[in-house]
Amino acid sequence: MDPHLLRTYVTVARLASFSEAARELGYTQSAVSQHIAALEQDLGAPLLTRRPVTPTAAGERLLEHAGALLLRLEAARADVVRMAAAPAPGLTLAATPTALGPAVLAVLPVAGVTLRVLPRDGIPAAVATGTADLGLLDGLAAPSDPLRLPDVAPLSTHGVGEEPVAVLLPAGHPLARRPGLRLADLADARWLDAPDAAPPLSHLRTATGGGAFRPALRYDGSDVRTLTALTAAGHGLTLLPLRTATGVPGTVAVPVTAPRLVHRVELVYGGTPTGAAADLVASLLDGARGAGGG
Repeated sequence: MDPHLLRTYVTVARLASFSEAARELGYTQSAVSQHIAALEQDLGAPLLTRRPVTPTAAGERLLEHAGALLLRLEAARADVVRMAAAPAPGLTLAATPTALGPAVLAVLPVAGVTLRVLPRDGIPAAVATGTADLGLLDGLAAPSDPLRLPDVAPLSTHGVGEEPVAVLLPAGHPLARRPGLRLADLADARWLDAPDAAPPLSHLRTATGGGAFRPALRYDGSDVRTLTALTAAGHGLTLLPLRTATGVPGTVAVPVTAPRLVHRVELVYGGTPTGAAADLVASLLDGARGAGGG
């Protein structure tokens, strides 16, 4: 399957327009039509209806594969370029907001760092395609268990930190005086849905084997202070690393006692890091070994 044709198809499907896709890709509209026709002929199935422009059932199935296929191609190109190129000055680090704990901040270079805060699922892709040298992402896991990451390319992953998790409650909440909480007992509570700043509610459902965990409010942002302010104002509960949840004005952090969960941070990189990236990898792995991290 020609990746140029596949990329054209994905663009047309995303924009729902042959003319808009032509403008974005720098082709003529006739060339875009020819690309789609060639791909349909190759696969032996119509992929798009024309008026309106929408994927057929076969086209929808192709879209399920196309993103991963194109990403793997970009990752392969970036991997070869990375091996052939001289080490670039500086360092680009992609991270989730709650992956940047004190141990990480203490070993960041004092100059030459570009920090990109990204959603969890975007970090492996950023590292694989070379838009970030290293990635740091976090999530819920059983102690010493690795995180489940999307398979976008051959990447190396290492655990660089684990700590307890806590439910952040408004100070006046009826459960605020408890020494610990079972997560399953809070399945019907009001929760904040903030997938880019805290564990997604789907992860809480998985950890407890079910449960509603219905969102009272959705926050599409990555600022943890905004998230904790929403909890303090009574808009919903959230789950955070104990370190992050402790000491937030107007709230109480109550540790989770069941199930056994930790906030785990993992380092992600491709190939063999060089330059500043190699130095940071060594510092983080040394720190994890010293702390007994997995």
